[in-house]
Order: sequence, then structure tokens, then C-alpha cells
Amino acid sequence: MSAESAPSDRSARHAARMARKKALIDAAIASATDARGLLLVITGNGKGKSTAAFGMVARALGHGMKIGVVQFIKSRTDTGEEAFLGRQPGVEWHVTGDGFTWDTQNREQDIATARRGWAIAARMLADPSYQLVVLDELTYLLSYGYLDADTVLDALAQRPPMQHAVVTGRAAPHTLTELADTVSVIADEKHAFRAGVKAQPGIDL
Repeated sequence: MSAESAPSDRSARHAARMARKKALIDAAIASATDARGLLLVITGNGKGKSTAAFGMVARALGHGMKIGVVQFIKSRTDTGEEAFLGRQPGVEWHVTGDGFTWDTQNREQDIATARRGWAIAARMLADPSYQLVVLDELTYLLSYGYLDADTVLDALAQRPPMQHAVVTGRAAPHTLTELADTVSVIADEKHAFRAGVKAQPGIDL
């Protein structure tokens, strides 16, 4: 093989590989014909679970969808996501937490707060006008036993057929991930906080 022909041979092999790959992808897309509401769970110890969920809120807004957001555990009302997304037409946003358990140090208060937040979430999950419902940090309430797991799972399973729901938080229980259509696990490899960097507006807040 001459030096001149080597690049053209590589190009031909590349084109053939991409053609085969395109055929497989096109076939997979053609076979995916169902349209229904999805349950997505974003879990793991890494940063970005809520960020990913709120990215879906922005995407849904672009399609003119009605969205409900309930933030459990978290008590901050000065985050960038709420400041921007929470004031958009079509978004109903609730911050229902009192802070993490090491902040409150009061299990009875945490349970009462969780139940108040869940009442809002349950209303949204039963209302077909909400096309996307984000339940931020809900996994903690299941892990800590603040909410009855069967009640939560039943509400998620019985929501309107075309309603999408996103659940975030660490340590998602197996019963929740089994019910979910899509599960993403975000790993924690490195975090600036452990190097002494405080939470930054626009990145963490």
C-alpha cells in the first residue's frame, strides 16, 4: 500500500463503520414507538443530581409544559435555580424543608415537615395538568423513614399516564429504582469542598 492510498483507505473504513453504526441507531430509534410519562431517578454521591433535574425543568419549559417542583430537606430560598426557574410562567415551586437533619436535630419536626411537603407533591402527582414533577431530595425521606415508602411508590406508580416525574437524592432505595424507567447514578470522584472551597453562586447555589 502506498503512502498516498493510506488516508483514503482509512477514510473508507471509517465511513463503513459509521454507516453500520447509523443503521443500528436508526433501527433502535424506529423501534422506540411508545409515548408515556417517565419516572427518572437521579442518585449517587456525586454533585449534579439536582442540577440535572433542573436542566430538565428548563427543557420542559422550552416545550411550554406545566411543571411542579417540590424541594424536600433543603431550606434555602436564595438559590439561582429558584430565582430564575421559579418565576417562570408555568412553574410552581415549593421549598418545603427545614435543612438537613444535622441542622434541625429534631426527628419529630423533620417528619412533620416531610409530610407537609409530601402533601404538595401528592397533589401534583395526582393532577394531569402537571406534565413534569420534580421531587428534589425525596430519597432522604424514604431512607430516614419520614414518609411511608408504599404511599410514595403508589403515588408515583399511579400518576397520570403522560406525566413525567424526576426524583433526586442519594441512596435511592431499590424499590424506587425498580419502579423507575431511567436511573442515573452520579459518582463522587472529586469535589472542591473537600479542598476547602465554599459553595459558589452559579455553581452550587
